[in-house]
Amino acid sequence: MLKGDVVKPTVMRGTLHLVTARDYPMFWWALRDMPTWYDDTHLAHALDALGGARRLAEQAPLTHKEALAYLELEHGHADELQRRRIFHAVRRRGHLLHAPESALWAGRPLAVFHPYPEPSAMEVLAARTELVRRYLAAFGPSTRADIADWSGLRVGDFAGAVDELEPLRRFRDENGRELLDLPRGPLPAADTSAPVRFLPKWDNTLLAHADRRRVLPEDLRKTVIAKNGDVTQTFLVDGIVAGSWSSDKRGRVTTAPFAPLPRSARREVEDEAARLEAWLQ
Repeated sequence: MLKGDVVKPTVMRGTLHLVTARDYPMFWWALRDMPTWYDDTHLAHALDALGGARRLAEQAPLTHKEALAYLELEHGHADELQRRRIFHAVRRRGHLLHAPESALWAGRPLAVFHPYPEPSAMEVLAARTELVRRYLAAFGPSTRADIADWSGLRVGDFAGAVDELEPLRRFRDENGRELLDLPRGPLPAADTSAPVRFLPKWDNTLLAHADRRRVLPEDLRKTVIAKNGDVTQTFLVDGIVAGSWSSDKRGRVTTAPFAPLPRSARREVEDEAARLEAWLQ
């Protein structure tokens, strides 16, 4: 991160992610025109302000407050919500990424932005094909709606990418929906036991499908995913969310099951928590 080999841009679903600097051009071209928090009017204002904002960031790392002040003083945007939407577009289109000091996932650091070089040219179809391929490698078999929900693109936006990946394996879920998967994607037997796993905040395992019940029971959704989109740290038992976890400054892990666990599952959770503690410390 501090060396610049990992960056923190706005990518899937219009949200912040950590991606490698090498992969940033692929994410940028695949998702550049993704519907997001701003509309065409905000984008037009952003393109007008983009050059000045980048020049400010080149002089010194730009804070969110400074950027909003610039949009008000230099471009006359008085409404704060509109300024925030415009600056969101400025950040995406102008490649103003989090500076290393505010890119770490620790607490609530002050957002500081710096200009990043324009990504090298790449065909949008090639970028979206690679994005869909990686999604299926990680989360398939999945529906087209799953890919759309995870990426923030519309199904029609990546239809050509699906065509480029053919031949794909196709399945049907219990509701008759078509599932797509890579030709040689691993497919364990239905009775394969899923080990206990601890997931960090905002882990994409919980956000990768339109129907999240395959991992997250519906009665726990509001407990795990807040109204503002915040996603808590959870642990899985037999592949399903079963509780949350936290750690203190010393790396000691505390678990909080959402319901009583069988004795064997409790032991697995305790063993996995111990391994996580050893890694954190």
